[in-house]
Amino acid sequence: MSRKKNPHLFEESLTELEQLVSKMEQGDISLEQALESFERGVSLTRTCQKALQEAEQKVSILLAKNGQHTLEPFTDE
Repeated sequence: MSRKKNPHLFEESLTELEQLVSKMEQGDISLEQALESFERGVSLTRTCQKALQEAEQKVSILLAKNGQHTLEPFTDE
């Protein structure tokens, strides 16, 4: 499924990743299940990282179009 058809891909991937981590932290799964969960987690992490990189690139492009060529660090104040 392409990202354009599913704008919530990042959120869904992150939620699934959090569920996998929680399941693995409980320790109630077999080694095989843990390895499968880890493999899925790596895939989800890559999906999230790619989505974040694409979002950062879009922000950079939008700022450049508006004459702001530098990104400023985000501060939560």
